[in-house]
Amino acid sequence: MNADPLLSVEHARKTFRGIVAIDDATFDVGEGSITGLIGPNGAGKTTTFNVITGYHDLTDGHVEFDGRSLDGLTPHEVARAGLIRTFQISRELTGMTVMANMLLGVQDHPGESAIRALTNTAAAREVEEDAREDAEEILRFLNLWEHRDEYAGNLSGGQRKLLELGRALMADPKLLMLDEPVAGVNSDETDRLLDYVLDLRDDRDITFLVVEHDMNVIMSICDRIVGMADGEVISRGTPEEIRNDERMVEAYLGSGVDA
Repeated sequence: MNADPLLSVEHARKTFRGIVAIDDATFDVGEGSITGLIGPNGAGKTTTFNVITGYHDLTDGHVEFDGRSLDGLTPHEVARAGLIRTFQISRELTGMTVMANMLLGVQDHPGESAIRALTNTAAAREVEEDAREDAEEILRFLNLWEHRDEYAGNLSGGQRKLLELGRALMADPKLLMLDEPVAGVNSDETDRLLDYVLDLRDDRDITFLVVEHDMNVIMSICDRIVGMADGEVISRGTPEEIRNDERMVEAYLGSGVDA
């Protein structure tokens, strides 16, 4: 695993009408790693995701990805740089087929310009053919190919999570940020999804930053973990180091959450 940081968050601060959501948060995500971002409810994890991906502007601080500043970029611009995120609640379009949902992901592909291609019939066909080939490969990888013509609303919770992962992969990410990837997913589907994440890291060189409340998931899959509480980063380390960090244990016990 390459230890060089692919993503750096430096002294990040975000306030909402005087309320501090993130306070001087600093951490790195090493290239080729699976890094966990944990903390009790209200720790600032989702806000951190949002400022990294351009959904909120930083009040102060700096975010750098792959040697480039992300400060002030829109979510679309961040995605085109190769940093893609999923959401805690899957955002698939339930009234569209699985394949149609997958093809939506190509719109943020860093090397494609689908809108311009529509002005040229031959170019449009080529873009569509390439996108369908990519979608087929990903759907087969995720064992969703046989569901390609089904409406996304008919999928199980685990299959919807896989579909969201697949749609994110259509954008060819360098770093994929997963927000609660196994929330509402049964144990068998959780194991399957985690196996895919490991395969994507090992075989496709995708780096991951994962927010997840299930500590068994975090401890089993992550190389490094960043712990937050009350908007601050209070701990960084390996899963074993985090497990034995009194500050993290106190943060969880104080919130009534089982660490």
